[in-house]
Amino acid sequence: MTPAQQAMVDLFEKHVAAEMRGDLEETMSTMTDHPHLTNVPNTVGGFDKEGVRDFYANRLVGKFFPPDVKMVSVSRTVGDNQLVDELVISFTHTTPIDWMLPGVAPTGRPVEVAFAVIAGVKDGKITHEHIYWDQASVLVQIGLLDPKGLPVSGAESARRVLNPRHPSREFLT
Repeated sequence: MTPAQQAMVDLFEKHVAAEMRGDLEETMSTMTDHPHLTNVPNTVGGFDKEGVRDFYANRLVGKFFPPDVKMVSVSRTVGDNQLVDELVISFTHTTPIDWMLPGVAPTGRPVEVAFAVIAGVKDGKITHEHIYWDQASVLVQIGLLDPKGLPVSGAESARRVLNPRHPSREFLT
């Protein structure tokens, strides 16, 4: 990596660590004055500094995941002005997770899901985050979607990302 790419990685890791610690001010200090954040599957997030701050304060920072969360890095791609993290996150749905499952009460069920996080960087600050995951997989795992007859799966998709030898799904006929 170039020194600029390493600085971008360091910035992003500082940002995520602050989110996980529940430090709203440090999280916001890593971002530009006009950031945006979009959780693509459910379009939850924020636009501009106040919108992102409100989203972080009320839905994410310090409320990220239940205590048993595990994050496994799969890959990281670093460009000139953005990075992409691919990871698998597992947890038990024992607390509300408004940024991921707004309005859904805890189900007590285990969840494993693959994520892709794209973070843009300009002038040493994060400009945006676009976060992708398979919401249908999550809904299957927490019991809100019956996969029978649908081209969706549950934890198997995350397991396949971690281990490409994990069996493929049978085609629907």
